[in-house]
Amino acid sequence: MERDPGPGGARRALGRLLEAVLASRGEANAVFDILAVLQSEDQEEIQEAVRACSRLFGALLERGELFVGQLPPEETVMAGSQGATRKYKMWMRHRYHSCCNRLGELLAHPSFQVKELALGTLMKFVQLEGAHPLEKPKWEGNYLFPRPLFKMVVEGLLSLEEDRSLLLSQFREYLEHDDIRYHTMQAASDVVARVANGHPEVPLIFCNNAFTLLSAVSLPRQESDISSFYVRRTELSDKWKVTHLKEHRRAFQLMWLGFLKHKLPLSICKKVLVIMHDSILPHLAQPSLMIDFLTRAYDIGGAISLLALNGLFILIHKHNLEYPDFYRKLYGLLDPSVFHVKYRARFFHLADLFLSSSHLPAYLVAAFAKRLSRLALTAPPEALLMVLPFICNLLRRHPACRVLVHRPGSPELDADPYDPGEEDPAKSRALESSLWELQALQRHYHPEVSKAASVINQVLSVPEVSLAPLLELTAFEVFERDLKKKGPESVPLEFIPARGLLGRRDDLCAQHFTLS
Repeated sequence: MERDPGPGGARRALGRLLEAVLASRGEANAVFDILAVLQSEDQEEIQEAVRACSRLFGALLERGELFVGQLPPEETVMAGSQGATRKYKMWMRHRYHSCCNRLGELLAHPSFQVKELALGTLMKFVQLEGAHPLEKPKWEGNYLFPRPLFKMVVEGLLSLEEDRSLLLSQFREYLEHDDIRYHTMQAASDVVARVANGHPEVPLIFCNNAFTLLSAVSLPRQESDISSFYVRRTELSDKWKVTHLKEHRRAFQLMWLGFLKHKLPLSICKKVLVIMHDSILPHLAQPSLMIDFLTRAYDIGGAISLLALNGLFILIHKHNLEYPDFYRKLYGLLDPSVFHVKYRARFFHLADLFLSSSHLPAYLVAAFAKRLSRLALTAPPEALLMVLPFICNLLRRHPACRVLVHRPGSPELDADPYDPGEEDPAKSRALESSLWELQALQRHYHPEVSKAASVINQVLSVPEVSLAPLLELTAFEVFERDLKKKGPESVPLEFIPARGLLGRRDDLCAQHFTLS
């Protein structure tokens, strides 16, 4: 291709070639010159070539000038005795495939502008191929979607070497269309399975890209909401799976189960668990199938276990899941770190729900109350202002546990029958003990903590204290609240002015340092 000098030279040259190819089949070989510019190292030239290919093959698709059907190898096409028109269409479709493959490679280009343009062009071809299929329908009314081309797009987004989060954010707008969302779920399932089977440990970058894409998929709430299609159809058929919400839910379930069955980094597990209760479980065809992943996460311990509680709560309460030793494991999560983790508010909100049933045995509730009281001895003030009302609420709900407060001759630490090292709450002997820790906290240095601990000295009111405003309380907020308090207008002081650093006016230090 002869290029004009100047910044617009490539655009003008490509424009002439494009017009020539579209105007006459005799100029078809000029396509090679256009495709050659896609291999350029100059960013602007590549973008101009992508735009030219978009116009060229977009027009050929609309005009029906690409071969429709099972495409034979190019060697067979050139050696065959087909008619000129048929041979031209086959040859040009091979050029179209070369263009799409190069656009797929450009999704990894260093320039984001090139990536974005390549993605937009490929999605334009997806739309045009859907409207003008390059394969013959198996029967009248058969639903045709360019799955191979679209799968190549999804593979480009789910890179193993590069973070594609920015490009995936551009792709989100296409997920608003029901057909794109449905086929994204199917293509993502295939790509994840292929990558995971080919690697003993799934690469972290791929996991991050996959999670970004999967978490962007949000299903409609009801079937009547399935009405937006990227590939325009004159009319929709009930025979098409893409028009049924149950098929979307099934694809959504296969996509997530296929991703979560592999060994994932803990950072990805955390991200999945954060959105599990809101964005995943409500859309699954069979939510109970998530039990394996959630129980594995719950057994890991630490913050992962805390996050798994949300999903387990939904399965237990809404889907009648029976989980043996659940309360024993919940009891095991209570350690000093629980007051300092990022997800403290979520954990105590769920723990409050789990311990709200009046059918729980007294020994179990007493074990939780005692364990929390013991941990409260070393907890920061902002956590104490939440956990002390939490303990009092347990006593309100379960009157049989009030013996922990009213037991005469309460044991001290050295004679306390409670065993803090026992993992089974039934064997901890908490019901034989007392909450002497709360009495100790009545002498806490922070006045609000002392006041909260003193509630047990009175008859507990019937209405429970709402924990909602206390769950997210931070040390900064406690400090700010203290600063806003108004103290007495005048405070009497009595002091002796310092006379030298060591108390004498003429000591050695006073000769060299002046106290102001």
